[in-house]
Amino acid sequence: MAKIRKHEISLVVQEYKLKKYFPDSKSFIRNDELIWKGYLQPSELSQKYLIKIVYKRERHPDVYVLEPKPLALAEGKISLEHVYDTKTTKTQHICIYYKKAKEWDETKFIADKIIPWVSEWLLHYEYWVATGSWHGGGIH
Repeated sequence: MAKIRKHEISLVVQEYKLKKYFPDSKSFIRNDELIWKGYLQPSELSQKYLIKIVYKRERHPDVYVLEPKPLALAEGKISLEHVYDTKTTKTQHICIYYKKAKEWDETKFIADKIIPWVSEWLLHYEYWVATGSWHGGGIH
């Protein structure tokens, strides 16, 4: 019996779909890497966040909050929750899923999978700032 192979979505197609959903966004492809920047507003009451996604073929997308910078901290907290660099708020490289759980692979669209996860992270972040308690789940 033949093994069915996964079909990787090309960077050009990834970029096309992101631009289709977010026509005011900026993107480019260079050296097998897609860089996308666009604004997300997770709810009508939320502020807008400038997001940067860096996706290199055969790797996980890296997601950064560029604006506002720095992200505000919850009262009494000294670092952001669910980010890769907790010692500083300079990179604001957010953790939107557990990579070892294999929730993402190159057969999925960034626009359909990563963007909703980023929006969800932003909602949980706003709630964390207001309450001081992270309700977004995840592994600490």
